[in-house]
Amino acid sequence: MSADLAPVLFVNARLIDPAAGSEQRGGLLVRGGRIADLGPGLTRDRAPEGARVVDCGGDVLAPGLIDMQAFVGEPGAEHRETIASATLSAAVGGITTLVATTSTDPAVDDPAVVDFVLRRARDTGRVRVLPMASLTKAREGREMAELGLLQQAGAVAFYDGARSVTNALVMRRAMTYARDFDALIVHFTQDPDLAGGVMNEGEFALRLGLAGVPREAEAVMLDRDLRLVALTGARYHAAVLTSTLSLDSLRAAKAAGLPVTCGVTINHLTLNENDIGDYRTFLKLRPPLRHEDERQKLVAALAEGLIDVIVSDHDPQDVETKRVPFAEAEFGAIGVETMLAAAMRLVHAGDVPLPRVLAAMSSRPAEILGLEQGRLQKGAPADLIRFDPDEPFVVDPDRLHSRCRNTPFDGALLQGVVKLTMVGGAIVHEAA
Repeated sequence: MSADLAPVLFVNARLIDPAAGSEQRGGLLVRGGRIADLGPGLTRDRAPEGARVVDCGGDVLAPGLIDMQAFVGEPGAEHRETIASATLSAAVGGITTLVATTSTDPAVDDPAVVDFVLRRARDTGRVRVLPMASLTKAREGREMAELGLLQQAGAVAFYDGARSVTNALVMRRAMTYARDFDALIVHFTQDPDLAGGVMNEGEFALRLGLAGVPREAEAVMLDRDLRLVALTGARYHAAVLTSTLSLDSLRAAKAAGLPVTCGVTINHLTLNENDIGDYRTFLKLRPPLRHEDERQKLVAALAEGLIDVIVSDHDPQDVETKRVPFAEAEFGAIGVETMLAAAMRLVHAGDVPLPRVLAAMSSRPAEILGLEQGRLQKGAPADLIRFDPDEPFVVDPDRLHSRCRNTPFDGALLQGVVKLTMVGGAIVHEAA
């Protein structure tokens, strides 16, 4: 990421800028860690002295992806993932910025822990790592964390992971405090008293003999939060939405001008409860995979722009916690390395245009977090990916770079191979 890196000229590329919604054929010049120029006039004979020329052969050149929800393991869960392994997986998958969740031990509720994550990322990370900090102390939902100090230390948002703050007064105080610091509240919207099951509530759960989680568990908590947003004026991001009940509430809140955004996981966009099949624990997720009708509504909401971002919800789990009966297995799946390729399913099915998919994984997260990245424009940081959206491959868990292998796409045929990933002008991954 140094400014003294040699210039790189990409030529013969399909340039997609999701921030502007534009697409053109041409080249792009990187100098000093930033985009120096781009357009149809940039060809090989315009290469500066000493520059490396990369012929993209018609591949897409786009801003690097920003994953707003990924577990990086450190501190405390290095047996599941490390910053080194998570960022290697991210680079291979085209992600140039990982926003780290707070489900660590200790929780990220102290400025020293924020500093630890930032230092470890600088020392061992291949891509940018931005830590979120805990919304409440020890993520217990009882006492608000020191939001101001945590933000000064480098936290980009506040989130208790897959734990909802059930105490409305605590949430109101946190939102009021966050508003004064212009901080972003991220919340997992699931009422734990209603969400005692292990998969989506419905006919399929009954046939499998498993306890279900109703859609209302999500909608009830979201409705409460949206009323608190109206009361406090805080910036609010619903981490993961999965149902039409939630989408209806979100639509009304946005129409009323509330500062609210939301995410959806790539799993909930591309898989449904039927994929669980014969008790496949790698598809045991929190929130659970929903009915196919719900999945289709999520895809339509993404295409419309109602859903703001796509996240991997990368959550590595080791063999001991997944190779057990479904009801006893841990929730979670890995996803940073396959997020882009899985999203190409939506593009190839004609459900969502490629620029819109890329916007949900780059420019829109950058806007929400206040980052410079996510743009294919002069002066923007040179966080870039080159990929072929059509090249097929079969997901082999043993070839993935995460420390765990709990991918829901085990053996799936996907399309979309990342050939080069650049962060701040430095190439951090290049396919052989």
